[in-house]
Amino acid sequence: MPARAAALSACLALCAPAPAADREAGTFRFDPKDDDKAGVAERYRMPARDIPFQLALRHDLRHAGVRVYDLTFPSPVKSAVPENDTVHCELFLPAGKGPVPAAVVLDILQGNALIARGECLWLAQNGVAGMVVYMAHYGPRRPPGGTDRLISTDVVKTAEGIRQTVLDIRCAVAWLASRPEFDPDNLGVVGTSLGSLVGAVAAANEPRVRNVCLVLPGGGLVDAFYDHPQAAPYRRVLDLLGGKFTLKLLIAPVDPITYAKPLSGKNLLMLCAARDDVIPPKAAKALWEATGRQKIVWYDATHVGAAVFLMPVLKEMTAHVRGAKK
Repeated sequence: MPARAAALSACLALCAPAPAADREAGTFRFDPKDDDKAGVAERYRMPARDIPFQLALRHDLRHAGVRVYDLTFPSPVKSAVPENDTVHCELFLPAGKGPVPAAVVLDILQGNALIARGECLWLAQNGVAGMVVYMAHYGPRRPPGGTDRLISTDVVKTAEGIRQTVLDIRCAVAWLASRPEFDPDNLGVVGTSLGSLVGAVAAANEPRVRNVCLVLPGGGLVDAFYDHPQAAPYRRVLDLLGGKFTLKLLIAPVDPITYAKPLSGKNLLMLCAARDDVIPPKAAKALWEATGRQKIVWYDATHVGAAVFLMPVLKEMTAHVRGAKK
C-alpha cells in the first residue's frame, strides 16, 4: 500500500525538528515471569534484565494532534554489525490523557518505514499509540554501504535475524508496558506483509501482547512457496538439499503456523488479499484455520493491489487494536 500510506506520512518530512532539550533517559525492566505459563519458545526467551533507553521528541504535529518520538535501546542480541545492535523505534503518541492502547508496528520488506509510519500516524489520530520498530538490518540499523539483510538465501542467517527482531520487539513491548501513558492490558502488534510474518511470531511469543492485526499474512510457508511459480528456478537445488522435509525443519522456528496455538489465544485479525501473488492465499487460509478461525477479511486484490483498500484496512486495523474485550 505504498502510495497512500506514503501520503499519510509525507507530512513528517515537512515538520521542524523538536527542541533537543525535550529528551528523557532511563531504564526499563524486561521480566520473563510469564514465559513458562504462556509457552514461549526457548529460542525467543531471555533472562530478566534492566535495559537503558533514550527517548527524544522529534516532531510535534499540532494540526494532527500527534507527537512523534525517537526511542532507542540496546538489542539483547549482539550481531556482527555494531549499528544493528541498537534498536530504533518511532513512537506516534495521540493527544490527550492516557493510558491509551498501543501497538508495535512492523514494516514491509522494502523497509523504508513509509507504510509503517503511515499506519502509526493513522492509529495515533484515532486514539492508539503506534510504534514503528525497525527490524534487524533495516533503516538506521544498516550502516552506509552495508550488505547485510534480514531476508536472504542464507536460511540460517535469516532465522537468526528474525530471532533478534523478535527479542527486540519483546523489549519494545516491555517498554510500553512500563509506561503510564499506555494501557498494559491493551498492547498489540500490527504487521504488514513481511512485518505480518515476523509480527505473528513475535506476538505469539510475547505474553504482554493481546491484540494482533496481520495484514497480508500467511503460514505454512514451505508448503505455500515450494510449488509457487517463482520458486521453480530454485526447486532443483532445494531437492538436492533435502527438499520440503529439510526446508521445513529450517523454516519452522520462523514460520507463524508453528506458533498457531499461542496465536489462537490472542485477539487476532487477519486482513488478506484474495488474489495475493506474493503470499499465496492458501498460506493465509492455513494460518487462519490453525489459529482457530478468528476474524478474517478478504479483499479482491493482489498483494500490491491491496493499496486500493487502504482506508478499509486502516479502519479495520484501528478498531481491532483499539481494544480487545476483557
